[in-house]
Amino acid sequence: MPIGVLLLTHAGVGTALIAATRGVVGPLSLRVAALCYNNGDDVEAYQNSAGRALHDLDSGEGVLVLTDLYGATPSNVSARLATMGVPLRRVSGLNLPMLLRVLNYADQGLDELAQIAASGARNGVVLDSV
Repeated sequence: MPIGVLLLTHAGVGTALIAATRGVVGPLSLRVAALCYNNGDDVEAYQNSAGRALHDLDSGEGVLVLTDLYGATPSNVSARLATMGVPLRRVSGLNLPMLLRVLNYADQGLDELAQIAASGARNGVVLDSV
């Protein structure tokens, strides 16, 4: 059974990354959902929505939770999801190369997919000499 992928991000980031990913690869190879937090939103309501999404995405193998900024509200909410009984791994610093890399290795297990996500994000950052 495939891993689910939950993007917890600030306003519009997660949905935009999913749209961009679909533009690059077409249909997604994993179940992916995004929940965006807008400044001023009720954090408890956001956390409840994230918990429901976590359970919806879990097919028994766990969920990879990707956040845009470590230490911010979406990241802090993702930390609280660990107590909900669903195996999960969290990776912060979400970017398009990270998400593309995850979807290219959809057959991997949760721990491996977390490592792939982190390496995809790092390797997607290139300092061009031009």
